[in-house]
Amino acid sequence: MKKFICWTVGIIAAICIAVACIWCGEIRTLKTVGTVGGNEYLWQMEYKAAYDLDDLVSKDIDSNAELLEYVIGRVGKGLPIKIKSSQVADENGETQTMNCTSFQAAQADGEGFWYGRNYDFFKNPTMVTISRPKKGYASIAVSDMSHFGYGLEKLPQKFIARVNCLASVYAPVDGINEKGLCTSIMALPKQAAQQESGKHKVGTTIIMRLWLDKCATVQEALDLAATLDIRHDAAVGSGYHYMVADAAGDCAILEFDKEDGWKSMIVRKAEGANSMLVTNHLLSEKYYTTVPDIAVGNPHSKSWWRYETAGAYLAAHDGILTLEQAQECLAQVHWKDLIWEDGTVEDTQYSNVYDQQNITLALRNWNDYDKTVNFSL
Repeated sequence: MKKFICWTVGIIAAICIAVACIWCGEIRTLKTVGTVGGNEYLWQMEYKAAYDLDDLVSKDIDSNAELLEYVIGRVGKGLPIKIKSSQVADENGETQTMNCTSFQAAQADGEGFWYGRNYDFFKNPTMVTISRPKKGYASIAVSDMSHFGYGLEKLPQKFIARVNCLASVYAPVDGINEKGLCTSIMALPKQAAQQESGKHKVGTTIIMRLWLDKCATVQEALDLAATLDIRHDAAVGSGYHYMVADAAGDCAILEFDKEDGWKSMIVRKAEGANSMLVTNHLLSEKYYTTVPDIAVGNPHSKSWWRYETAGAYLAAHDGILTLEQAQECLAQVHWKDLIWEDGTVEDTQYSNVYDQQNITLALRNWNDYDKTVNFSL
């Protein structure tokens, strides 16, 4: 009997050791998952597991489904783990799109720059992920947790329910790295870029993770993008453009030409300007218009009104803001109870102001402008 007990204990111990060895990084990561300030819809995590962006790029993954399969393969290591994204178009190829505002502005009380960002979408939980890869820059990135399977009724309260959180490192929608490089994504309905030049393919959020991990300047980010084919998931039904800005004040918008093989179009910050702004319509000269046009952007989300309103605020301050003014600029164009045709309600999920000099994030969740939560590396 004693031999049997010893044998059983030994087997259990061996299994535990094997699990700890195989999933060491993942287990250490999941232990860091938790709510922020008792807010059950705002979460944070420090990513401690290994990930290999070069391997990911080599796989030519350009859809959410393929990306989640890749994540499952790395995380599950053969186990039947399932992760489902909410970002799938309906039977008409339509999906409600995130409607966002981003800007860079000079700091009034320093020599650096602010990077402001509203993420307007439905009321979903938010994840702030801190990553310190062995090969790459450390970063603070923010994700919409619905993209990897969570919602208001499904939260990672229990340890086993946290597994999907590991996908957040691959799904930033904005962020800052240790060099002060910031980036964010803005939706463009029915403009899913499908670049096809024979280069390795990357999907919607992977290009942003690559920028955060590998780039210190805007020019480095644009040069990196030029080595890849950026492809937005056609199954989602929406396209995107990106803002990227660095600590020296350089800023650019990366867009795609829907009439010419989705070739990249770059809009640079005006020489001598203190600020740059983008919402949910194209800014490239070929398509730019001051009149709302569904072929160019998203009139339903009042993209042009937000662009004019935030632009007027920036202009009134010559593009030079305090932190409080940067937050106020975002507050002036935030959403509350925007009702879609199907009855769903959109709000500003969060408002972020990144300090590109001190590498911090000031986040306000769900239109709660009385409370700012701060993050740093």
